[in-house]
Amino acid sequence: MDDRWGSQPRLLLVNKPYGVLTQFTDRQGRPTLADFVPIPGVYPAGRLDFDSEGLVLLTNHGPLQGWLADPRHKVSKCYRVQVEGTPDDDTLTPLRQGVLLSDGLALPVPVRPIPEPPGLWPRSPPIRHRLRVPTAWLELELREGRNRQVRRMTAAVGLPTLRLVRYAVGPWTVEGLAPGEWREVPAAEVNAWLVDGRERGDAPPAAPPPAPVRR
Repeated sequence: MDDRWGSQPRLLLVNKPYGVLTQFTDRQGRPTLADFVPIPGVYPAGRLDFDSEGLVLLTNHGPLQGWLADPRHKVSKCYRVQVEGTPDDDTLTPLRQGVLLSDGLALPVPVRPIPEPPGLWPRSPPIRHRLRVPTAWLELELREGRNRQVRRMTAAVGLPTLRLVRYAVGPWTVEGLAPGEWREVPAAEVNAWLVDGRERGDAPPAAPPPAPVRR
């Protein structure tokens, strides 16, 4: 690893449960990541809403955290979303072309209907089912980071979100992690992603070497 990065970047993948804050402290005593991740010195690279579930990345490395979290760098995020209603091509076309939200036009997103994700854990508490109202699952890929964007986008096309699971951020997924579980990405994998990403232009540039100490 290039020693201009300083300390070795660490990257943790966490499956954030529903009803948990994407932070390590809360004055109101609500559940936080500290209830699940006993690793000091790591911080979330981006947010995931209290009422959403799935993948959160934690890192000890400021440049990497900023790069992953800043929507200007357009790191892809894949969501699997249970919606109320029956989506068809006419309904999904505005999402694929760019739907208008209260804060402006959202970028077009790849979106497709999918079966209920295999191996999906039960949510606690479960969503409220209504026998006469159909539901469906969608998979969307976002490269923006607006507040509650997925929920607002599906609502804008008449498909209110019932359950939202973030499946992937960049090349990393929540696969194999139960709610509250986490794993650390091997250092060699993090380093390879940084090196490859700098060549592609989609990872943080290497930090400049420290200035010489004058005596």
